[in-house]
Amino acid sequence: MSDTPMPLWEVFIRNRSGMPHKHCGSVHAPDAAMALQAARDVYTRRGESVSLWVVPSSAITASDPTDKDEMFEPTGTKIYRHPTFYKVPDDVGHM
Repeated sequence: MSDTPMPLWEVFIRNRSGMPHKHCGSVHAPDAAMALQAARDVYTRRGESVSLWVVPSSAITASDPTDKDEMFEPTGTKIYRHPTFYKVPDDVGHM
């Protein structure tokens, strides 16, 4: 048994076509193919999903919560970026 830990993979699942992928958890696996199999075994037991993504945790870069003001405050003053000015027809569905 190797002392080297297996890489951590983040798992994203899409439950229905047209919907976004959502993070549902993590798995340890030596490579992408095994991570995909492990994710399928752990997170799709009920058969409700249509797609899986696995991403190495080391490939994800996240913002620092302490930088919240400088990262996200400028968007609050640009109201044209919010979709409040548009009428979305009811038959559009998931948008």
